[in-house]
Amino acid sequence: MYGAAGLHTAGWRAGSTGLTWAAEGTAANSSRQEIQRIAGMIVHVSGLQSAEWGTTVAAMERPIEVDLPHKLGREEARRRIAGNVHKLGEHIPGGAADVKSNWAGDQLNLDITAMGQTIAAQLDVQEAKVHVRVMLPGMLSFFAGPIEAALSRKGSDLLLEDRSKKG
Repeated sequence: MYGAAGLHTAGWRAGSTGLTWAAEGTAANSSRQEIQRIAGMIVHVSGLQSAEWGTTVAAMERPIEVDLPHKLGREEARRRIAGNVHKLGEHIPGGAADVKSNWAGDQLNLDITAMGQTIAAQLDVQEAKVHVRVMLPGMLSFFAGPIEAALSRKGSDLLLEDRSKKG
């Protein structure tokens, strides 16, 4: 920061939104633009929200995508999933899980809440597979690997088992 010589002034200034870096002069303005550009990338990559850059990305959410192959055809797979979805809560660790579901065509949308965490999932029922997409919130994203492995290993049994023939 230069003083009375008047070359340019820069420094921290108090404003209505807290402290900001105030700079005058061409070099300082280009530096500020570069800082804004870099900060914008950080905000975008980290998933933080900033009113100045208007970027919102869910922080630390982690998607899991698994295909569950089947030979049932679309209608039979959809029927079996519909017959089994009420049992999902029994397979969620921690006890009492709340499972909300709704169908939109051949897509089942799920919100599963347990232990204070909500997981959103979509099941796209196709002719020869069910494509499962699960969005893990930040706290559960650390367990993405084991959850993905369990879905791959047991997802077909859980979702596509024919329970209508069991007495």
